[in-house]
Amino acid sequence: MASTVLNAPNSVQRINGLDWGSDVGLKRSPNSNFLCVRTSANVRSPRLFVVRASEERDAHMKKLGRSDAECEAAVVAGNIPEAPPVPPKPASPAGTPVVPLLPLSRRPRRNRRSPAMRASFQETNLSPSNFVYPLFIHEGEEDTPIGAMPGCYRLGWRHGLLEEVSKARDVGVNSVVLFPKVPDALKTPTGDEAYNDNGLVPRTIRLLKDKYPDLVIYTDVALDPYSSDGHDGIVREDGVIMNDETVHQLCKQAVSQARAGADVVSPSDMMDGRVGAIRRALDAEGFYHVSIMSYTAKYASSFYGPFREALDSNPRFGDKKTYQMNPANYREALIETREDESEGADILLVKPGLPYLDIIRLLRDNSPLPIAAYQVSGEYSMIKAGGVLKMIDEEKVMMESLMCLRRAGADIILTYFALQAARCLCGERR
Repeated sequence: MASTVLNAPNSVQRINGLDWGSDVGLKRSPNSNFLCVRTSANVRSPRLFVVRASEERDAHMKKLGRSDAECEAAVVAGNIPEAPPVPPKPASPAGTPVVPLLPLSRRPRRNRRSPAMRASFQETNLSPSNFVYPLFIHEGEEDTPIGAMPGCYRLGWRHGLLEEVSKARDVGVNSVVLFPKVPDALKTPTGDEAYNDNGLVPRTIRLLKDKYPDLVIYTDVALDPYSSDGHDGIVREDGVIMNDETVHQLCKQAVSQARAGADVVSPSDMMDGRVGAIRRALDAEGFYHVSIMSYTAKYASSFYGPFREALDSNPRFGDKKTYQMNPANYREALIETREDESEGADILLVKPGLPYLDIIRLLRDNSPLPIAAYQVSGEYSMIKAGGVLKMIDEEKVMMESLMCLRRAGADIILTYFALQAARCLCGERR
């Protein structure tokens, strides 16, 4: 006899004209999750109906108006309320060998067996509040794509920037760090444009604070965007980067940024003693509330290439190895950490991020200060390129890389993925 199968709630008294009591017979399926309902022979178009057992049980779970004492008395008398049966043991596939259980007192997989349990025991969490969004700005009105960094732009400071910040805030990212593309005509050997109160960065800070007063604004303190030599400090005629003279300029730059409304100034130059000097300069001008995020362990890395294209700030000669750290060095990061702590840093940063997880952990284990990690342009562009070439799942690798930075000990992450990752965390796909 032909039949059809469908789910029908047991609360339905008539189905397609059938009387539930007289025309329909109930029979439990061998699969205890369902009830089989077959129509009687005299019914036109015989059908097999399936009712979920959970729906059948709903009738027995209705409140009967009994008191607690009556419910307990019923149980004592042997009238046990109906409950779902013990679930059957799942069958193994054919050919599975029969083996004695391993004598294990501890099986770590027990705590991983369901999504709910994995979430309960997750040691590291990631949220949009962990992100600081690096944004490139320029004097133009239009947003200019950065070829080496797909999805990133030099944003017009009066238009595109405000739109991008608004998008970020919509998904919980409320911290940004600004990097300016300075016109070549304003670049000089001593980088004086860095502390022009009406320069691109101070103007942008004032605009952002006027529009979004609660936005947390980080700034970059270094001379390379403003230097005609492309270095983070003043260059002597023999090619030496001058330390103390550069620090003098950096102090004026930090004060200018604080005056405009910056919340956190971030010296990335790697000059000796600059954190203490900047702290004293800020305090002297009344900006004792402004924080310093020091680039404590900034390595002379090859992962910075796309960033330098974005700002057109490549060194005109040589490299930055006399002031940035040797990628081969580990213990040296502790020296920088102790100096920055003693000079008054509020946050310690490691740059790059993923290739230097050991350094992040080193600082985390040796300092009570918040630790920041910078997932730099090269890291970002590699993930983007791998995704475009279908070599990796871009979204999954992006999220994994950020989680790894958090797991290593980073409290905050400077990442160009901030908006994209926050949208993923919020369940958006754009």
